[in-house]
Amino acid sequence: MTANTYTTGIGYGFVHTLLKHNIAKVYILSVSKDVVEGAIKSISEDLGADVVKRTEWIQVDLCDWTKVKDVAEQIKKSTDRIDILFNNAARGIMTYQLTDYGVERHMALNHVGHAVLTSHLLPTIKKTADAHGTVRIVFQSSNAHQGAPSDVKFASLDELNQDLGPNPQYGRSKLAVLLYARYLNKHLTSANPKILANATHPGIVSTKQSKVDIHEPYPIMGYGMSVLMEPFKKDQFQGCVSAVYAATTTQKSGQYICPPAAYEEGSSMSNDLELAEQLMKLTAELVAEKTQAKKQGCPIRFY
Repeated sequence: MTANTYTTGIGYGFVHTLLKHNIAKVYILSVSKDVVEGAIKSISEDLGADVVKRTEWIQVDLCDWTKVKDVAEQIKKSTDRIDILFNNAARGIMTYQLTDYGVERHMALNHVGHAVLTSHLLPTIKKTADAHGTVRIVFQSSNAHQGAPSDVKFASLDELNQDLGPNPQYGRSKLAVLLYARYLNKHLTSANPKILANATHPGIVSTKQSKVDIHEPYPIMGYGMSVLMEPFKKDQFQGCVSAVYAATTTQKSGQYICPPAAYEEGSSMSNDLELAEQLMKLTAELVAEKTQAKKQGCPIRFY
């Protein structure tokens, strides 16, 4: 069994848990060498140096969609089996910023980067499901999706690039994550019942996002989250419980799974399948336009 994931906070808890339960291989995708080295050192100390040999780090910024495609191709050449895909990387509650592609960074990373990765790994995921049984794709959403503006349409790049403020921007990206899981359930799981796609909510977890990054948009008010809320936060192992459940146990697809393993409805917008269709239409258009503009190309097929 193999898995792909990311290593900051919840990602570390997820990787550690899978390795502790003898998963054969974990590909760790992360932009930060320091974060990965720290995670690997900790895993080696906790579980032993031999366990670390079952991990492979690949450096990638999910905002660089062409590079994401290249990484997916690299993974496909190195393995013929992917049982779990955990799409966890995220920009947290932070200020407005555009990527090099000229796309609002929360959406570019939290949603589009994962869509590109998932799309290019699908051939191997489908082969795994045919040969070995259930494959689970897990997306890290959040109950912050409920804070997405009520007029979100995912109609154009101009709409995405409006500066909504830190919380609404983050909420909109997490709404997109949940809608993408619903979309895959409708199109991918319906044709491939052994491939399950679900989104999860971790709860309030003690991570760099909630302790450090929150001060980027809120230098003073951020102390409410980073300090006052700290005694009430989950650690990274508690924070990954719903994701681990979605990655290893659930037999359902298109669900929103909250801690520890509760199926919740999510907001009305998160259940709007027409909105999901529009989101993925815009996603495909953006990737085609932005990558072809750089003469690199990154064709994607979502199911």
